[in-house]
Amino acid sequence: MTIKDITNYIEELAPLNYAEDFDNVGLLVGNYSTKVTGVLVTLDTLEETIDEAIAKNCNLIISFHPIIFSGLKKLNGTNYVERVVLKAIKNDIAIYATHTALDNSKNGVSAKMCEVLGLENTRILIPKKGVIKKLTTYVPVKDAEALKTALFNAGAGNIGNYDNCSFTVLGDGTFRGNENSNPVIGKKGEVHTEKEANISVVYERKIETAILKALQENHPYEEIAYEIVTTENVHQNIGMGMIGELSSEMDEKEFLLFLKKTMKTNCVRHSNFINKKIKKVAVLGGSGSFAISDAKKAGADAYVSADFKYHEFFTAENTILLADIGHYESEQFTKNLLVDYLTKKFSNFAVILSEKSTNPIYYI
Repeated sequence: MTIKDITNYIEELAPLNYAEDFDNVGLLVGNYSTKVTGVLVTLDTLEETIDEAIAKNCNLIISFHPIIFSGLKKLNGTNYVERVVLKAIKNDIAIYATHTALDNSKNGVSAKMCEVLGLENTRILIPKKGVIKKLTTYVPVKDAEALKTALFNAGAGNIGNYDNCSFTVLGDGTFRGNENSNPVIGKKGEVHTEKEANISVVYERKIETAILKALQENHPYEEIAYEIVTTENVHQNIGMGMIGELSSEMDEKEFLLFLKKTMKTNCVRHSNFINKKIKKVAVLGGSGSFAISDAKKAGADAYVSADFKYHEFFTAENTILLADIGHYESEQFTKNLLVDYLTKKFSNFAVILSEKSTNPIYYI
C-alpha cells in the first residue's frame, strides 16, 4: 500500500479541487510512492503528533489543518511549523492535509457536526460556484449517440438527482483539410459539409481529465472541435456549511446547554436571546462568521460556528441566535470522520485516531 493508494481514496471524499484558492491541501511532506506502515489521523500536526506517529509506527499523518499554510522560505527550526516539518522529514513521515477540500464535501466537516447534533433534513448552506463546467462539441449525426454514451459513462451529464443530461442541436458543419490532413470524412483540399450534432453536457471540474479522455477516444474526427466553459451555476452537493432541523424544538437556553454538552466545549459565546424556539440550525466548522448572512437568509433559528468577533454578534439583529463554540470544538469530530471513512476501505490496515488534543486554547 502506497501513500497514493490512501490519498486517492481520501480524494473521493474530498477532491483537492474542492479546496478554496487560499488553501494549501494535499501531500505537504513526503513522496506519493512511499509504502505506508500505518496512518495516524489528527486535526493538527504538531511536534507531539510526529512523536505519536513514531511511537505507533505510522509513517503517514492525515491532518485536517495544513501545517504549511503559507510559503516556507527557510527551515531553521525557529518556529513550530519549521520544527514539525524538519522532524517529519528526519523521521521519514509524510503529512497530508484535507482542510477546505473536506469543508466543501457534502459528507465532510459540517455534515459530521450535523450528525453529532442529530440534525435531520440537512442540505448545504452555501453551495459552491465554479465547479460545474460545460463541454460543447460537434460530431457527425451517426456518431452522436455513441459519443454521448461515452461521455455519460465518464461522469458527464449529472445534474442533481438526474443523469444522462445533455442538449443536442442539429446543423451543418464545414471543414477543409490541408495537405497534411487525413480526414475521416471528405477529401483533403476540398470543402466538405457534414450533418453534425452540436452536443452539450455538464460535468464536475474534478472529472475533467476523464471527460476529455472519453471525448478523444470516442470522437471520429482527426481534429476535434470542442469548447469548455466554467459556469456560474452552484453545485447543491458541494459547499460550505450545512443547515438542518432538530428532531424537537428547544428554547434558546436549553439549546445552548445541549450544544455545550454535545460538542464538549467549556464555553459557548452567544448573541442576545430573541425569545423564539430553536428548530432550524445552521452549522459550519471552523471560522464561520462569513456565513452569518447566509444562515439568516436560509431561515435558521440558530447558527453554530466559531471565531466570531465582537461586532459580528450585533449582526444577529434579533433574528437569529449566534453560537460560537470554539474553533477546535467545532472541528474536533473531523478526525473520527476520517478514521471511519478510511477503516471501511482499509479494514486490514492500521488507521489510528490520534489520542492527542491539539487545541491551543484553554479556559479557566
